[in-house]
Amino acid sequence: MQFLHTMIRVSDVEASLKFFCDGLGLIETRRYESEAGRFTLIYLAAPDDEERAHADKAPELEL
Repeated sequence: MQFLHTMIRVSDVEASLKFFCDGLGLIETRRYESEAGRFTLIYLAAPDDEERAHADKAPELEL
């Protein structure tokens, strides 16, 4: 089985990125900001999955 992504809602993007990127070693693979500025989607992947995340958009963690 393969999962596409897992989503976590966060209230503090900077603190969350610090935890996931600096603490756990994930890397940001892409980012989407809504036109109205209501939300931002940030996709993270493990370093070993970066190439696959760009190609398949999976597996990723969505903040």
